[in-house]
Amino acid sequence: MTFSNDKAIYIQMADRLCDEILSGRYKDDDRIPSVREYAVLLEVNTNTAVKAYEQLAREEIIYNKRGLGYFVTPGAKKQILKARKQEFMKEKLPELFRQMRLLDISITDITTVWEKTL
Repeated sequence: MTFSNDKAIYIQMADRLCDEILSGRYKDDDRIPSVREYAVLLEVNTNTAVKAYEQLAREEIIYNKRGLGYFVTPGAKKQILKARKQEFMKEKLPELFRQMRLLDISITDITTVWEKTL
């Protein structure tokens, strides 16, 4: 995985696990890779992976079964979607609208491009 400089690595790792849940790779109550497995897969320090897993556990996206590993919390996909939609509407959409105004891009222009992608 290539990491960007705009967010802490552990947050990017947590985001990636959330992306995998959203894509259906991991479903409710599925076991996810262990902290060590994920650290090796992404070529990061184990402590960084621990922080990512702790973050997701605090957010109740994953849960730990002692001795068995981490699993996806039932309803996690819905919770992630809700949080990501709120973040998009609050943080990303206003900047998109600002850029559209600056570049004189209409909603019709956007709709045309959107329909071509479907």
